[in-house]
Amino acid sequence: MSTYTQVREIVMMNLRSVPQRLGASLVIVVGIAGVVGVMVALLSMSAGLKKTLGGTGQDDRVVVTRGGSNGELASFLDRASGTLVKQDPAIARGADGLPLASGEIIIITEVPRMGQKTGANVTLRGVEPVGFTIRPELRIVEGRKFRPGLREIIVGEAASNQFAGLDVGTPLRFRGSTWTVVGVFSTGGDAHESELWTDTETAQSAFNRSGYSSILAKLASTDGFEPMKERLTSNPQLNVDAKTERDFFSGQSGTLTTVIGVLAGFVALVMAIGATFGALNTMYSAVSARTAEIGTLRALGFGALPVIASVMAEALALAISGGVLGALFAYVLFNGYSVSTLGSGFTQVAFKFAVTPGLVLQGLALSLFIGFVGGLLPAIRAARMQVTSALRG
Repeated sequence: MSTYTQVREIVMMNLRSVPQRLGASLVIVVGIAGVVGVMVALLSMSAGLKKTLGGTGQDDRVVVTRGGSNGELASFLDRASGTLVKQDPAIARGADGLPLASGEIIIITEVPRMGQKTGANVTLRGVEPVGFTIRPELRIVEGRKFRPGLREIIVGEAASNQFAGLDVGTPLRFRGSTWTVVGVFSTGGDAHESELWTDTETAQSAFNRSGYSSILAKLASTDGFEPMKERLTSNPQLNVDAKTERDFFSGQSGTLTTVIGVLAGFVALVMAIGATFGALNTMYSAVSARTAEIGTLRALGFGALPVIASVMAEALALAISGGVLGALFAYVLFNGYSVSTLGSGFTQVAFKFAVTPGLVLQGLALSLFIGFVGGLLPAIRAARMQVTSALRG
């Protein structure tokens, strides 16, 4: 009988006997399922946040902020600087001949959480009317746009779902003044949907601000970005930095996604160590229970390699079963689950967990690794058994 035939027969015989050791086998399956489920769930949070922030913006739009600032909240541009930026020749012009550039202001406001009495910091963004022209992806899904000069607000769809008191027609109190929610907007699930929007000049007047946090400009051509950046950053009258809108928002997710990834890795490592010892214990028990069977097979001429293959096949089969179960658990419970977390600007960013195919593959790879490590030593022990000792049990 060839080695291949020996491996095939002993592996199939061993796998068919797994139900006889169901209780011990479930220890491996459940343990690995827990490891994979927790790891994939945590990483899906990071993937969802990265998808939301990384999917915000276009390459033909530029965000200009104060030089050295790490975000819009820490940035300030006076009106003179804003006017100089808007006059750059790389910026596209509208039908009226005016530059497609919106001076915007960021203010932190507080709204109550859904079903809770505590509040959460939410971004109130002041936008000039041209800001809607620059963002053609924005659409009003309920109500209408705010009217310039009035204390009216439109809210992002994600913010409307995550926080209380943001229904159309609801009054909001900010720093002693009353604002009215007049509409809900969608931008395709990006970071702007976590914000409240109002007219820039109205926000400046109400909150005693004189300048802008940033300038959002639409390029006439994407080739014009580098020359525009060079002109703005080398202008002695300005102290600004310029990034494409996509790069600007992608950079906001870097630190937080890294922290979540490190946390997920640490938790998965601790749980994986426990699952590996559980697999070792279970497979040693399985080998002990099959001592006489292994001795008989060796006496009939089966080699050490088929014995090792049979034990490893059982360990890997149980491990992949646990991996699939854990990944399925994470997908059913967490994929698309909406939450909000504190972003880089100390305000809440609403996003959805994203269980991607890549995360599932990582989970399955981890389960196979645990199964391999947990089955290797018991398999070697089984192959080294003396035939006479094994036959005596």
